[in-house]
Amino acid sequence: MATIETTTATLHVRLTRFEKFFGLLRDLEVPRSAVTAVEAEPAGLAAVRGLRAPGLGLPGVRAIGTWRRRGEKSYVSVRRNQPAVRIRLTGQRYDTVLVGTDDAVGVAAALRSGG
Repeated sequence: MATIETTTATLHVRLTRFEKFFGLLRDLEVPRSAVTAVEAEPAGLAAVRGLRAPGLGLPGVRAIGTWRRRGEKSYVSVRRNQPAVRIRLTGQRYDTVLVGTDDAVGVAAALRSGG
């Protein structure tokens, strides 16, 4: 399961080997100043928008990889029955990060407060 870690200057998303392999992704590191909005999604899998390109999409079970739609490129790692955190970015390789976490509301609040 992916983890989100923060420092005062950086946001890190760390993936498991499984997620890296099947999602064709690497760990993500962006400056905190690039974060424009953070919100908790009650159902992470339902919050995925766009087309998978590249990555792994098991309908109704798992989504890992890059999802694209007009004007937006998303870094995604979510699974069924798990909430997620949506992080909007500016000036980065990805416009949106959508990562599943059991405490999405707490993680979102911590990111918004700078903690």
